[in-house]
Amino acid sequence: MSKIKNAFKNGKAFIGFLTAGDPTIDKTIEYIIAMQEAGCDLIEIGIPFSDPMAEGVVIQKSNVRALKNNTTTDDVFEIVEKVRKKTDIPLVFLTYINPVFFYGYEKFFKKCKNLGVDGIISPDLPYEEKGEIEDIARKNGVDVISLIAPTSQERIQKIAKDAEGFIYLVSSLGVTGMRSEIKTNLKDIVEDIKNVKDIPVAVGFGINTPKQASEISQYADGVIVGSAIVKIIEEYGENAKQPIKEYINSMKKACNNELE
Repeated sequence: MSKIKNAFKNGKAFIGFLTAGDPTIDKTIEYIIAMQEAGCDLIEIGIPFSDPMAEGVVIQKSNVRALKNNTTTDDVFEIVEKVRKKTDIPLVFLTYINPVFFYGYEKFFKKCKNLGVDGIISPDLPYEEKGEIEDIARKNGVDVISLIAPTSQERIQKIAKDAEGFIYLVSSLGVTGMRSEIKTNLKDIVEDIKNVKDIPVAVGFGINTPKQASEISQYADGVIVGSAIVKIIEEYGENAKQPIKEYINSMKKACNNELE
């Protein structure tokens, strides 16, 4: 049984993302701990990949920086191993399916189990092909997190019915990245999901301000932020710990309607 449900037990969840190996492996470990201390309820760790097609420029560049540091999948597991000595916060890998395939499904998910990785999000794995990894992942206690896009309305029932952990609701079409305005009628989509299954729904793609986090938390169970955190790491490099903590603290307060 994964620990993902724990992320949603104390109010609205704030879920943060960073790319492993950016700016360094040691700093990734430090920043994950800082994110947890600042209020993250669940952390997504990106496994660097050369062709992250669902990502905007900010996260693409973080993948390039991590790969220039020669960050491997084994390095990412090493990061998790060291993080797990300091915190039991739910951890989820965000990875394209190619690195997992080449690592070997059995080997990958067994390592996830042994090191305490609770879930996996794979943006390029269609729902129809989820079975490729689902049984192996489930055997090792790893939730395969389903994504639902605004265009998936007619598929919501099918996707939500057998979803695990939480549902990642994509706020808008296109790639990840900070947006000034979220126009999709997400509230209706959340209600449609809840009518099918009582499972936490977290909204991601484009969210970066406390105001957006506060508004989305009125109807969703959690808010996911990636590009804004990665942008702080890009700007501050090895000195990003405090800016990350300050940003996440403000976003977590917004999720729980504690804005001043």
